[in-house]
Amino acid sequence: MKAAIVKEKGTIPVMGHFDFPVATDGQVVINVSATALSRVSKFRSMGMHYSSKVNFPIVAGLDGVGTLKDGTRVYFALPTAPYGSLAEQTIVNEKLTVRLPDGINDLTAAAIANPAMSSWAALVFRADFKPGQTVLINGATGASGSLAVQIAKGLGAKKIIVTGRNESKLQVLEADEAIAFDMTADNGQNRFENALMSVVAEGVDVVLDYLWGDSALAIMSALARAHTDRTTRFVSIGTSSGQENIHLPSSILRSSTIELVGSGDKSVSKADMLSAVKGVFDMAAEGKLKIAIKEFALEDIEVAWNAPLTPRPVVKVQ
Repeated sequence: MKAAIVKEKGTIPVMGHFDFPVATDGQVVINVSATALSRVSKFRSMGMHYSSKVNFPIVAGLDGVGTLKDGTRVYFALPTAPYGSLAEQTIVNEKLTVRLPDGINDLTAAAIANPAMSSWAALVFRADFKPGQTVLINGATGASGSLAVQIAKGLGAKKIIVTGRNESKLQVLEADEAIAFDMTADNGQNRFENALMSVVAEGVDVVLDYLWGDSALAIMSALARAHTDRTTRFVSIGTSSGQENIHLPSSILRSSTIELVGSGDKSVSKADMLSAVKGVFDMAAEGKLKIAIKEFALEDIEVAWNAPLTPRPVVKVQ
């Protein structure tokens, strides 16, 4: 079958042929229709993610959309190695599939599943979000961050604060408050921290952080300085800033009501991830979630792989 194959660690996939999969007990064969490319799917496929455990060669792709033998449309995640989602067929554990509702097409479902799932899971399962709470989203202009704004609104957030590096993109998100920052400017971190003070003065219930780095530290510092009694669950979801490590003074945590947690492959169960995907699809089918897409053919996998993640690259397999 046609497939996008990663031949060795750290290399991008190339088109080739791979044996058709054969399902064993508990597995199902999926006829793949569409697969989106995300940062995590690319890094895992290349063996460069903390959760990567693969022997090469493999078929690239972490999740996707397709049909079962009886024609049922499903989203699927974590195909059984060495198979991935960027091929005509793949195999997955039957429990790792979610039936698609009417009202959402395959390309949209593929594009929205991973970024929206990460936001939903962080908000619901790690932050224990409740309607009426205030949510701050750091890195809101990316695919996951912009979907987090929509999800927070859909789940009943009272107030949404968005922060990020692109002021014009922040403004179109229609949040209650928007603060842009430039960490490369003189005293950029301090300027951002000071700009936050009036916004967080009344307290923030949840922070969804996709960036980490200096901006995350500035937010925690501002929250500590605000001295509110409201507990803030700070959820680290990604490191899009490129800064894996920060210098976090223990005094920030000791002198505040910040609870710092992570949300990812090990901290959210597979069952909760699939529950998040189902919630995302139901919300999208109601027209409450939107995502910009750029479509690619499977034969153009190398171009798709190197494309920007916004709009979300989606590979139409068949």
